[in-house]
Amino acid sequence: MTDATVQDTGPRTLPSLGLAILPIIVTLGLLALQLFYYNDFTPHIPLILGLAFTGLLGVLRGQRWMDIREGVFHVIHVSMPSLSVLIVVGMLIGVWIASGTVPTLIYYGLTVLTPQIFLAAAMVLCAVVSVSLGTSWGTVGTIGLALMGIGAGFGIPPVWTAGAVVSGAFFGDKVSPLSDTTNLAPAVTGQNVFDHIKNMMPTTVPAMLIALTIYVVAGYALIEPADTSFASIERITTRLDQDFQLGLIPLLPALAVLILALMKKPPLPSLFAGVLLGALVAMFYQGAGLHDVFSYANDGFRTETGIAEIDTLLNKGGIQSMMWTISLMLIALGFGGALERTGCLEAIIQAIIARVKSFAGVQTSAIGTAFATNMVAGDPYISIALPGRMFSPLYRGMGYSTLNLSRAVEEGGTMMSPLIPWNAGGAFVISALGLGVMDGNLGDLMYIPLSFACWISPLIGIFYAITGFFSPRASDAERATWEETGETVMDLGDHALADSDAADAEIERVTHDPTQQH
Repeated sequence: MTDATVQDTGPRTLPSLGLAILPIIVTLGLLALQLFYYNDFTPHIPLILGLAFTGLLGVLRGQRWMDIREGVFHVIHVSMPSLSVLIVVGMLIGVWIASGTVPTLIYYGLTVLTPQIFLAAAMVLCAVVSVSLGTSWGTVGTIGLALMGIGAGFGIPPVWTAGAVVSGAFFGDKVSPLSDTTNLAPAVTGQNVFDHIKNMMPTTVPAMLIALTIYVVAGYALIEPADTSFASIERITTRLDQDFQLGLIPLLPALAVLILALMKKPPLPSLFAGVLLGALVAMFYQGAGLHDVFSYANDGFRTETGIAEIDTLLNKGGIQSMMWTISLMLIALGFGGALERTGCLEAIIQAIIARVKSFAGVQTSAIGTAFATNMVAGDPYISIALPGRMFSPLYRGMGYSTLNLSRAVEEGGTMMSPLIPWNAGGAFVISALGLGVMDGNLGDLMYIPLSFACWISPLIGIFYAITGFFSPRASDAERATWEETGETVMDLGDHALADSDAADAEIERVTHDPTQQH
């Protein structure tokens, strides 16, 4: 029997709240055991056991295994564009190092930037690139990687550089009209994408300004001019100049990707065009052979210079470097699909909705639910789509614009995604930036609290919910649209839920539209 022939047996009876949270508690317990007791950051097996436990729970409650399996594969299926981005970015990193693109960026970064302003400049640069490309992952894997090298040359702790990169890159993912999540959030809440972006500014702009201030202060506090190892910087730049032909030509692949993004071409083909152009530069400008380029794209760039800083900076990339992350994403997505198909996530959200009594409670619950879904489902799509469609009727019943909800799920979904190590976003950041978490260096998880813009934004959103600032009521036009489209309206005491069919269709459209990807 194929998945296409699987038919649902009828309406589900949701599990009790205690039963719904049991698989989550078991899985988080196994993750804690692996992480804190065994000091081993390989969350794959705990998540697999969690998936199996969730499936067993569903079968014991009378669901067919084939229906649960379909839910698992459905979530993996709609997230395949994200996995394809991982593969292309892995190729891009390896080829761009060989072409001299990344070495050139590192060389001129060490030459032009100063250590004191580096963190602030890194955040701003990543924000600009991410808004232009509409992809936080592409930004982290290219510009972010080069910035990690520059920061290492300045002697800045890598967790600080990673925090600045993540803050800037995911800011762009949140407000770029080319981003998948930026399109998904208003789609599942019935809003226009540009109205949604405008409504996110009251939380996003202050969060970025606060983060920028912290990075400026930290730059001057962490690095004193006398502490900067100019000998180390000179050693790195000299060796880069010896091993690569630097200049304008190696920057052409990055410039081409940026131009294609500004022309609003699809990110995935644009990134792949960057791979091809990088391969040509590597062969005809750096002197690499065709087979060498194939090796760089698959296995990553490898060099043994005898200089630890250089080897650490440049021995990266390739498709195979992303396999740890891809396997983790597949398992985490499957776990999220099992939780959704067995009704566990829906039961938990219904329990939350039944207990909130005010707009502040609803808005805070929506942010928290998106964040919690991110933690247990491992996928930003689910963390946006599920709370978005569950909470929408409640906002309409209270007379508040669902723009509040679309902002809430972006703050708890998009912005918090890179801060959860086993989430798709967090796993990619750890892998692409070369953080040593997978090698047991759990201290590199400190990038999480240092990604200030990501967690300050939802805190500002909660403050607005409590005070009522920047919390728009539904306009007459919006109310008229609800009546015309027959949108479900739910009072605080009503337990009816929104129809999820439209949301499911929108997830399919956004995640398969090649113009909208991480």
